[in-house]
Amino acid sequence: MLLQPSMHLRPRLIILLTLAVWGTMLHAQKDTLPPGIGEDDEFQQQLIEDVLANTEDETDEFSFNAAFDLLETYRRRPLNINKATYEELEETLLLSPIQIGQLIDYRDRMGGLLSVYELQVIPGMDMESVRRLAQFVRVGGDLDDAKIPLGRMLAEGDRELYVRWQRRLETARGYELGPEDGTSYYLGSPDRIYTRFRQRYSKNLSFGITAEKDPGEAFFAENNKKRGFDFYSAHFFLGNVNRTVKAVALGDFAVSFGQGLILYTGFGFGKSSQTTNVARGGPVLRPYTSVNEASFMRGAGTTLAFGDKLELSVFGSRKGRTANLITVTDTLDVEAEDLGVTSLNISGLNRTPNEVEDRNSITEINYGGSLRYRANQRLQVGLNVLGTNLSQPLNLNDQAYNRFFFQGTDLLNASLDYRYRYRNFTFFGELAGSDNGGVAQIHGLMMGLDRFVDVSLVYRNYGVDYQALNARPFGETSGGRNENGMYLGLELRPGKHWRVNAYYDVFRFPYLRFNIDAPSEGHEYRFRVTYWQKRKLETYLELRSETKGFGTDGDESVFTNLDPVVPRTRFQARLHFGYKINSFLEWRSRIDAGFTDDELNGREKGFMVYQDLHYRPRGAFSFSTRMAFFDTDGFNVRFYQYENGLLYNARVVPYYNRGTRAFFLVRYKGIRGLTLEGRIAQTFYTDGTVAGSGLEETGLPRRTEMGAQAIWRF
Repeated sequence: MLLQPSMHLRPRLIILLTLAVWGTMLHAQKDTLPPGIGEDDEFQQQLIEDVLANTEDETDEFSFNAAFDLLETYRRRPLNINKATYEELEETLLLSPIQIGQLIDYRDRMGGLLSVYELQVIPGMDMESVRRLAQFVRVGGDLDDAKIPLGRMLAEGDRELYVRWQRRLETARGYELGPEDGTSYYLGSPDRIYTRFRQRYSKNLSFGITAEKDPGEAFFAENNKKRGFDFYSAHFFLGNVNRTVKAVALGDFAVSFGQGLILYTGFGFGKSSQTTNVARGGPVLRPYTSVNEASFMRGAGTTLAFGDKLELSVFGSRKGRTANLITVTDTLDVEAEDLGVTSLNISGLNRTPNEVEDRNSITEINYGGSLRYRANQRLQVGLNVLGTNLSQPLNLNDQAYNRFFFQGTDLLNASLDYRYRYRNFTFFGELAGSDNGGVAQIHGLMMGLDRFVDVSLVYRNYGVDYQALNARPFGETSGGRNENGMYLGLELRPGKHWRVNAYYDVFRFPYLRFNIDAPSEGHEYRFRVTYWQKRKLETYLELRSETKGFGTDGDESVFTNLDPVVPRTRFQARLHFGYKINSFLEWRSRIDAGFTDDELNGREKGFMVYQDLHYRPRGAFSFSTRMAFFDTDGFNVRFYQYENGLLYNARVVPYYNRGTRAFFLVRYKGIRGLTLEGRIAQTFYTDGTVAGSGLEETGLPRRTEMGAQAIWRF
């Protein structure tokens, strides 16, 4: 163990006196604590930027509500740090698995913590981690651990109502077209409307309903004349019902197994600035409150405990899936026709007649379970099974890269996952198979070498023929197939205010991928050094580079319809500076510069600089604003930047080409329980670039967005 032997001989009185000094210091700094998840927290912003930048998604908005929603619960009813399980601490996203293991070991050796501030004496816990965690945890007070009647939870629960409106002001081409122009036009207005009601009592009770209309979708008109909103989601979730029933989920809910090789619908760390935090985790069942129209289950599920060590989770789900339907004609009988599916849509957009025709055109049934064995919060082993049935067969396009993808109506997956902690070593992994014989596996090790050094290793080997429709494990690409690689992550804490994070990942794709017409390989590294000081100052320098193959459109290949694959290198450097001028005014600056280099396009380069100002006084009004300038040679050199959006509606925007970007957000909290917000943002391309493409094209070199939101908590 990393704890010094002398620690066990010290009287608790000495600890209490030490804590009194630490407590005084932290209370004196109370005004400088982070504003909280959803309210411009730097930790949250960095994770959001990392997740979206790593997905290579071109969208300019990313809903991150679900990942941090739990913390809002703990802000109102803090988690008892002396009773919290490994999974509960892991689910907060605030600590690394290495820190969690060290916390639990310390807690067991000392018989519990006397104060939240005692976290500071635990190896691996820097002041920043303690300050972040202290907002959401408590020591003692076991009221939440007792069985609470449902009537009391309904009466004393926290209720919240969200109403949000957003719109782009420039008129896109899709809104100017009509039926006379064919089937490619928008049926509805450019407004995005979102509403949600939710009531919850700690983690014991949650129920609510969410509704959303995306831009271009009809609202109480056309295909939604009777339905109103295009998407609805409702859930009812009970936790810790009694010693046997640990969870009951009805309606919409999220399910996650192991390391994500067969099923994962929660948030999982990938390659990010949290370089040693690489393992998936959290409970199997969770309430679902987001608006992703594909990544959830709809039906019922439950988790049952059989004693202290054995736990069984089972679920069943039936929901409509948006899919591209085709007619398949039997060549032996031209009159026999069956429907087939060429792709499953995950965008959730139902704006045009064609998209509406595909909406919920097939039925997807999922069923499965997870049997988990836990011993002393050190060992966990899980056996997971998932079955999937599609009402119409999946018949992918006849392309070489689709050769090993799942096709048909029924798919069965099974896996065995594990996690074992020995002193400061945490081993984790999962071995999975699909019913066609394909195999995928991932194994990792997270080590706390001493108080100042953490290291993580991850090996993955996802077979070319492995098939899973809901997989989302750690890796370079999503889907958990056709990839193998080795990852090394490092975190150093060389001084009180210094932190160094780095990783190196090497990977290989043994078979073809979309637009990649040959096996390929690559590597990536990231290095960041951070200096921070009592939440007054945080600055870091980051270098990041990735090299991997990409497809071309040349005639050099001797194979028909196959294009050569060449390596492309993307390099980015970032200097970030944040300074809290006083208790209510914060100034942030950032400079990004980088290039993309390959033998086909040569070297493309660019830079971005922004200046933020955040004004958050104790009064009713607060605001955030930004002015950014960017100049790049195109989309290949893009810089993903977090923008302060409406509460719990995170935004990450890629800056590329040449132009400016500005936003202004104002928030009002002068009425008890009510938060009102307004936001306006504009991108202006000074090089004449037209905003949008296809039906989203405006013909103008600018894109202006407006939004407003009201949140009522009662």
